[in-house]
Amino acid sequence: MKTLVTVVVPFYNEEENVEPLCAKIEEVFSGLADDYDYECLFVNDGSTDGTGARLDAAHERNPRIRPIHLARNQGQSAALVTGMRQAAGEYILTLDGDLQNDPCDFPAILELLKEYDCVCGYRATRRDTWVRRVSSKVGNAVRNWMLRDGIRDSGCGTKGFRRRCVDYIVPFNGVHRYFAAMVRNGGLTIAECPVSHHPRVHGRSKYGINNRLWRGIYDLIGVAWLRRRYVDPKVEGGE
Repeated sequence: MKTLVTVVVPFYNEEENVEPLCAKIEEVFSGLADDYDYECLFVNDGSTDGTGARLDAAHERNPRIRPIHLARNQGQSAALVTGMRQAAGEYILTLDGDLQNDPCDFPAILELLKEYDCVCGYRATRRDTWVRRVSSKVGNAVRNWMLRDGIRDSGCGTKGFRRRCVDYIVPFNGVHRYFAAMVRNGGLTIAECPVSHHPRVHGRSKYGINNRLWRGIYDLIGVAWLRRRYVDPKVEGGE
């Protein structure tokens, strides 16, 4: 029997990237068809351009693609958690919707998910501005120092999960940077995997120094507190 994989992608004003990403995902899974079937949950995070219409058109061409339209823009974390909670697949794969992540990394991640609960991609060669690269390096170092999650690139959108990981993710604005910390805190296993990263061609980044640095510090303090207060009660005789 084939294993069902759910691909979750958040989109916010990425209309030019929808069709190329669909084509790449379809191509990758055509090469995995002997072992895997797939569904795509593409979450339209309140886009104000033609992203929603492009997603609906993609569904008409390929029923495996299912758009989820949020009523208003709520951020990347809300879009990802929404999709992950509705996933039917045993494995969940995530990407950003800007074409900087590449579905060609899916086979390596799926292979690791046979052994690990969560696989976090890291951008071995990052195709971003020096400001973003430096700020990311500093942010990752501080996060790892405080949380000890052992992940070198929390901002990488390419990740893989066994479905049970979703139960350990506490939803809040910014949680996508702390998926690994929450999964590890639940006692689940994590591996890292080098992944591709491409320059942005269409659209523009939604992140800058102000909405990454200061909010990141605030979130980090909250997650560190939550990690110490987390409870995972076990029932006697249960699994």
